[in-house]
Amino acid sequence: MSEERPGLVNVTVDSVPVAVPPGTRLIEAAERAGVVIPRYCYHPGIPTRPAQCRVCLVEIEGQAKLQPSCVITVQEGMVVHTQSEEASQARKSVIEFLLLNHPLDCPICDAAGQCMLQDYASETGQLKSRFTDAKRVLGRDRVADDILYFADRCILCTRCVRFMRDVAGDDTLIVAQRGHKAYIDTFPGKDLENEFRGNIVDVCPVGALVHEDFLFKARAWDMDSTPSVCPGCSTGCNVSMDVIENQIVRVKPRYNADVNSYWMCDYGRSHLVMSNRGLRVEVPLVRAGERLEAVSWDEAFAWLAEALGDVRSGGAIVSPHESNEGLYFFSRLASTLGIEGGSYRLERGSEAELKGLPQLKLRAERAPNARGAEEFGFGEAESLAAATSGCTLVLGDELAGIPEDFAVEADGMIYFGSRLSPASRNARAVLPITTFAEMSGTVTNADGRVQRFRQALQPPGVARPAWMVLSRLLAEMGHGEAVLNAQDALDAMVSGSPAMAGLSWEGLGDKGAPLPGAAQPALAEEPGS
Repeated sequence: MSEERPGLVNVTVDSVPVAVPPGTRLIEAAERAGVVIPRYCYHPGIPTRPAQCRVCLVEIEGQAKLQPSCVITVQEGMVVHTQSEEASQARKSVIEFLLLNHPLDCPICDAAGQCMLQDYASETGQLKSRFTDAKRVLGRDRVADDILYFADRCILCTRCVRFMRDVAGDDTLIVAQRGHKAYIDTFPGKDLENEFRGNIVDVCPVGALVHEDFLFKARAWDMDSTPSVCPGCSTGCNVSMDVIENQIVRVKPRYNADVNSYWMCDYGRSHLVMSNRGLRVEVPLVRAGERLEAVSWDEAFAWLAEALGDVRSGGAIVSPHESNEGLYFFSRLASTLGIEGGSYRLERGSEAELKGLPQLKLRAERAPNARGAEEFGFGEAESLAAATSGCTLVLGDELAGIPEDFAVEADGMIYFGSRLSPASRNARAVLPITTFAEMSGTVTNADGRVQRFRQALQPPGVARPAWMVLSRLLAEMGHGEAVLNAQDALDAMVSGSPAMAGLSWEGLGDKGAPLPGAAQPALAEEPGS
C-alpha cells in the first residue's frame, strides 16, 4: 500500500494502490487505478445503480461472496481482485446467459465495432454457445418517431429507462412484462416525445436502440470522429461528429462537466447533421455589369482592395453562427472602413430543460455565438437594414426573407457567405466561406465559455474560413498580415481584443475556458464512462 493520504480512502485494486474520496464506488476507484471493470447497467451519468447485469462482480478479500462493484463504496484498506478465477468465471457465466437468445446479427447491426457485449464476449473467448435450442425472436418496434428498438438484441440493462426517469424526469419508458418475456416499451397510451430522448441510443451498450436515420448508413470503423461543439443553440454542448464520405451521419454528446455532462438535445443532433446540405457558393464572384462572374482569390482580393479603398461609411451585418475569429477580423475590416457597430439576427425557439441536470437546456437562442457577436460590438436586431450611405458588409447571414432589392443603393453590398439567396445576388462581390463543420475556430456560449471546435468536413470548391478570407483581405489593404490556421487566428484575436485577453489555443483544450470575469455554472465532475 502506498503512503496514506489524509481525507482519502486507500484501497488496492489488482495489486495497484489507489487513494480516492470517501463514497467513491468501487468501479470508479478501479478506473483511477487503470483497471476497467466490465459493466452494462452502470453509467456514470445516471444516478441509480441497480447492479442488475451482474457483469461487474469482483472478489473482495474478507467477503464470502462476489460483490457488484457498481454499488459497493470503497472502505479503508479494501483489497479487490477483478481478475480472480471466481470473478472471471462469474463474468463468463453472465455473458453466456446474455448470449443464449441474442441474435447472431453482428454483420448487420449498427453497433458492431462499438458493442460492449461483442467486446466482452471476444475478450473472454466465448465464441461458441452450448445452447442448442432455437433462439426466441422478439422482432423490433418503434419507441419514438426516430428511434427503433430491436427487442431480441436487448440485454435489459435498463440504462434507457433510468435515463428517462432519473435524468430526463420522464417516466414514459418502462420495462414491460417479467423474466424472459421482458422488453422495453412505452407506457400504454403515452408517446416518448422528450427533447432529450436521443440519449437513450447513446447509453445503450448494445445495438438494441438505434436512430432510424442512421440505420445501415455506416460501420464504426468506416467513420472519422471529430470533437466539436453543437451549433444548435447558445448552450454549446460538446459533441463528436461522425463523418463518412464527407457527410455528417451521426452526432453524439462528448463529456464536458462544465457544459453538458454526458448529454445533448435532439434538436442539436438533427441541426448539425443537416447543416451542410444544400447548394453552396464554391468560388469568388465579382460583379461585371448585370452578372456575377467567377474569379480567382487573387483577383477577388485585388478587386476588393480597390473597390473598398474609398469607402468611409456603411453598415455591417453578421451571423451568430460565425466563429469568434471570423467576427474579430470582420469587426477590424468594418472599423477600417469607418463602420462602427453592426447587427445580427437571432432565430428563437422554445426552451427545453433536462430536469436531472437543469444547467443543460435547449436554449431559446438558436445559435452558438450570439455572446461572441455581442463581445465584438454587434447588437441583436429584429430586422436587417442596408446602409443608407457607404457599403453594406454581410458576414454569414444568408439574408433569407429579405427583399430582393436589398442593398442596391449607395455603394452596394460585399457578401461573405456560403449560400446565395435572392437578396445576396445583389452583391458587388461574393466571397465563399466555410460553414461551421468545415473549419476550426472558437465560439462563446451563453455563459461566457469559449470553446474550440474542429474541422470535420472538406469545404466545397475553394471556400475558406471567414477568418482566413478577412485577414487576407485586410493584408491586401495594408492592415496586418494574413493568417493561415485557426491557432494563429485565435492568437491574433486575443492580442487585438481585450474581451478575449488571457485565452490561448492550448489553454482552451477540448473543454474550453471562461471569458475573464464570466461566472460559470458548476456541473458535478463525473468519472468517464
